[in-house]
Amino acid sequence: MNNSHAPMHTRGLISILVVLLIWGSSFSVTKYVVTEIPPLTAATLRNVIACIALLPFYLVSRRRTKAPLPLGKLTLMGLSGTTLYYLCFNTGMHYIPASTGALIEGLVPVAIAVPAALILKEHLGKRLVAGIVLSVAGVILVGFVGNRGHGAGSTLGSALIVAAVCLWSVYTLLSRTMKDHDTLQVTAVSMMIGTALSIPIGWIEVQQTGFPEISWKAWLGLGYCGILSSAVAYFLYNKALENLPAAQVGNFLNLNPVIGAIVAFIFLRETFTSLQWAGGVLVIAGIWLSSRKSGPVPEK
Repeated sequence: MNNSHAPMHTRGLISILVVLLIWGSSFSVTKYVVTEIPPLTAATLRNVIACIALLPFYLVSRRRTKAPLPLGKLTLMGLSGTTLYYLCFNTGMHYIPASTGALIEGLVPVAIAVPAALILKEHLGKRLVAGIVLSVAGVILVGFVGNRGHGAGSTLGSALIVAAVCLWSVYTLLSRTMKDHDTLQVTAVSMMIGTALSIPIGWIEVQQTGFPEISWKAWLGLGYCGILSSAVAYFLYNKALENLPAAQVGNFLNLNPVIGAIVAFIFLRETFTSLQWAGGVLVIAGIWLSSRKSGPVPEK
C-alpha cells in the first residue's frame, strides 16, 4: 500500500517545488510590472493571458472528460483565487517592496493549516506542527528584521497582501475539496470565471487613468505572470493538493519569502541581511521536517 502511494507523494512534491520557483520570482516581476501599469489593469491583463494559455488544454481535456463540474464552488474559487486575490496582491505590491510582499505571503501556511484542521479534519502531526513553527520563525527573520517603513502607503499595501493571504487560504481549501474532478478543468474554469469577474474592475481603472503605454519588458513580465505564474503554476498547485495534505502544501509556501527575497536582492537591489539568510535556513529546515512522510499518504 505504501509503494502505491509513493509516486503520488513524489509527484506532489515535484509539483509544489516547481510552483515555488515560479511564484518566488513573481514578486519581483509583479513589482516591476505595477510600476509601469496600473495594478488593476495589470491584474486583468495577466488573467486574460492566463486564460488564453489554458484554453486549448481545457478544450482537449473537456473532450475526454465531460463530467459535470460544480459551478458554485468554481465561482467561489475564481472569485477568491483570481478576481479578489489579484486585486489585493497587485495593489499591495504597488506600495511595498517585493521582499515585504514575499514575507507576508509566507504567512500562508498558518492561514491554510488551521482551517484545514478545523474544516477538512486534516491531522496536524507533531512533525508537521514543528515544521510550521520553524518555517514561520524563519519567515519572521527573513522579512521583519531590519524592515523599514516605505512611505504612507506601506501600511495599506501590507494590509492588502494580508487580505490576499486570507483569500488564498479560501482558494486552497476549496481546491482541496475538488480532488475528484479533473485538475486542469478545475483550474481553467475557475480562472476563466475569476477573469470574467475581474474585467469590469480593470475597465473602471482604464476609464479613470487611460490605457497605459506598455513597454516590451512589461509585456514580458505580464506574459511571465500570466502563462507561468498563473496558468502553469495554478495547475501544478492544484495537482499538488491532490497528492499532499493542504497543510503540508501550505508549509512549502514558506519558501516563497526566501526565493522572493533572493530574487529581489539580485534584480531589484533590495537588501538581504545575514539574519535573513539565517531565517532562510530555518524555513528550509521546517519544510524538510514537514515533508518527511510519517505514514501512508491518504488515498484520493
